[in-house]
Amino acid sequence: MDVLTVFIGLIVIIVAIILLSGIRVVKEWERMPVLRLGRYMGLRGPGITYVIPFIEKVPQIVSMRLTTIPFRTEQTLTLDNVPVNVDAVMYCKPIDVEKCILNVENYLAATQWAAQTTLREVIGKIELNELLAEREKVGAHLREIIDEKTEAWGIKVVSVEVKDVIIPSILQDAMSRQAQAERERMARVTLATAELQAAQKMIEAANLYEKNPRALALRWMNILYEIGQQPGTNTIMLIPSTMPEAGIPTMGLLGLREITKTEEKKRGGARSR
Repeated sequence: MDVLTVFIGLIVIIVAIILLSGIRVVKEWERMPVLRLGRYMGLRGPGITYVIPFIEKVPQIVSMRLTTIPFRTEQTLTLDNVPVNVDAVMYCKPIDVEKCILNVENYLAATQWAAQTTLREVIGKIELNELLAEREKVGAHLREIIDEKTEAWGIKVVSVEVKDVIIPSILQDAMSRQAQAERERMARVTLATAELQAAQKMIEAANLYEKNPRALALRWMNILYEIGQQPGTNTIMLIPSTMPEAGIPTMGLLGLREITKTEEKKRGGARSR
């Protein structure tokens, strides 16, 4: 009787454990599809639910949150026959759990492979410059194509972004030299434009000075003053010969006192001796 009691107790414990194993807790962002004897019975969750052991099965729990799927292509030729490696990332989420479970075996893997093959197709139809300069446009085109493929699987593709475009090092050097040459060309054009504008302004200033000699004399005096203000410079003052014509005496200019005729004679006599 003692052995029979222990045996019955063990059976009761095992049955209780089996029955309790059917209790499931589904999170707020999860949905749990249930199959009863192989037939799809619907979704359960969120919250506490019970799955009948050996009769009902849960193939997988589907998360309704946004999922990030990275993917890439290796050595894909662009339209202008340039081999590139492209890294991209896709943001998607399930919107129809029934299709995710019944129409595809592994919806995440299928979505990733669809994105990778689509990326190869799109790269083969565009040139390298477009791929480098218009990544947002390429990503939007990828999203439209991938979303059409995954619609039957209950997956909504929110966005696709091109992270990086890797090109051969030889081509990178060639593009770098081309960019440098373009910058040098723009620098020369800018310098020539500045020279042209400066020449035009000089011509206008010369015309103004020709009409007013006093303005030229004042400008010359201002230049001499600015030169004299520079520290550590030896300045030789040159007085233009056009100043008398402008009505400005050459003597007494810039603080030089005028030399009288007597001093001129004394200097002349000293020189003769």
